Amino acid sequence: MNVLLWHVHGSWTTSFVHGSHRYLIPTTPDRGPYGLGRARTYPWPDSAVEVAPADLPGADVDLVIMQRPEEVDLTEEWLGRRPGRDVPAIYVEHNTPKGDVPNTRHPMAGREDLLIAHVTGFNQIFWDTGATRTTVVDHGIVAPVVSYTGELDRLAVVINEPVRRGRVTGTDLLPRFAEIAPLDVFGMGVAGLADHLDLPADRLTSHDDVPQERMHAELARRRAYLHLCRWTSLGLSLIEAMAIGMPVVALATTEAVTAVPPEAGALATRMDTLLDAARHFIAEPAAARQAGAAARSAARDRYGLDRFLADWDRLLEEEVCGSR
Repeated sequence: MNVLLWHVHGSWTTSFVHGSHRYLIPTTPDRGPYGLGRARTYPWPDSAVEVAPADLPGADVDLVIMQRPEEVDLTEEWLGRRPGRDVPAIYVEHNTPKGDVPNTRHPMAGREDLLIAHVTGFNQIFWDTGATRTTVVDHGIVAPVVSYTGELDRLAVVINEPVRRGRVTGTDLLPRFAEIAPLDVFGMGVAGLADHLDLPADRLTSHDDVPQERMHAELARRRAYLHLCRWTSLGLSLIEAMAIGMPVVALATTEAVTAVPPEAGALATRMDTLLDAARHFIAEPAAARQAGAAARSAARDRYGLDRFLADWDRLLEEEVCGSR
């Protein structure tokens, strides 16, 4: 079928467009947030096709995937059809609720003409979606091609905009781990992080907006992966690090408690427990490899691409057939 969706979350979209359908990706000359087009840092299949907004009216579209509230109006404006009424629509919710948690009302709450697909079970139970139908399709990843070596006595972190987001991403916790081992922080907007945290350059190195394949290769060389987010959905970088074979030291918050099995590293809400685990992995490479092997098995079993695409195929078929 022909599926219209915006390129919003790069890693999720990369997995999604590996399916068996034709994916229409709105593209504008400025490649802004509503016209980003195909990914430029990771190869997408040819079935992901860039389309100008002016070419959408009258286009053959079987279903619309929306990921931001404003895409409801964009669909009607650009496609000339009302999502959920004139064309089947699924709203994918990637994020944990903000504001008055757990009473946060979802922007699509109360709509009986579409389906909300959450990427985690945690999101589904925390958002107030009223009478709107909901389901969960767990993440799936394109498995990284590199394997863990852990040769460097360093800790790796992947965070986007850690200075702006601060406590949400656990940025304030990084100095505690920098006392144990040097940190390598990858992501968008990580430049200047060491200065922001008053850390010397030899204790925290920023790697800003590194292409995914090169980032995976660098992650694989670090001893362990830190996941310190207090309030986030489920970062695909965590799953990717596990799939590489990295042991994990993670806060036991949101969906991480189901994604990271105990044998894959350390999952706790007590900082002393997490700090001890980081010390242990730095001092004991064999223990790190053992935990990393468990992490790899868990990530590839639960978050494999085949399962993800099969789940989405069933859901797309149900929604399109149900609308008819």
